Amino acid sequence: MSVSAALLNATDELVSRLRGLSFAEPVTHVYNPLEYARAPHERYVRRFADTKKRVLFLGMNPGPWGMAQTGVPFGEIALVRDWMGISALVQKPVPEHPKRPVVGFDCDKSEVSGRRLWGLFSEWYPNAEDFFADHYVVNYCPLVWMEASSRNRTPDKLPAAEMAPVEVACDAYLAEHLRQLNPDLLIGVGGFAEACLARVAESIGSSAKIGRVLHPSPASPAANRDWAGTAARQLRELGVPSGDGRKR
Repeated sequence: MSVSAALLNATDELVSRLRGLSFAEPVTHVYNPLEYARAPHERYVRRFADTKKRVLFLGMNPGPWGMAQTGVPFGEIALVRDWMGISALVQKPVPEHPKRPVVGFDCDKSEVSGRRLWGLFSEWYPNAEDFFADHYVVNYCPLVWMEASSRNRTPDKLPAAEMAPVEVACDAYLAEHLRQLNPDLLIGVGGFAEACLARVAESIGSSAKIGRVLHPSPASPAANRDWAGTAARQLRELGVPSGDGRKR
């Protein structure tokens, strides 16, 4: 079985485990783009996750205008479509939040975190295949939790009892990525993702080096000052040379 096929099997298992879980108020809506945006997500996996990687980046969960629309982690639409070359039909989540419509690649809003993350990588690697030859990006959890107001609710804000079955399923999904991609370096995009990497790597006996970069969220004052400069410095310190894509 190919690496990408194994990861898509893990995706199916994750979706199955998460389907039917319930969450108490203030959560009113839960999206899983691995279900309704399966087509572009599968293209992302088949195109870019079919070989071993040197570096694995881990995000937390989808943003409303990124992966929630495209099925691709940090999925800023312009970069997914134009740099990665991925576009496909996206279905509707059920039920859909009236203030958070899913219109797929027709969405005209920008996912700031994705614009910053993929923007940096696309600057270093104008050809996406050069980046994905050694690197891959995945989210720990595919679920998007929203309140009645449409406010986003991140996994670290959910009660431990509600997160327990989510964590079991997502740990297994991440573990399969570590086994299949066999990276030497694991980089959490933010502290939550770094902690997930450390926990899962230890559980499967991975000896990969673990680090993190500043999360590019606009909710972070530090990210708004100079995220690209800070991330480039952190990546260099972790042994990921910035801009080496230009040498290819």
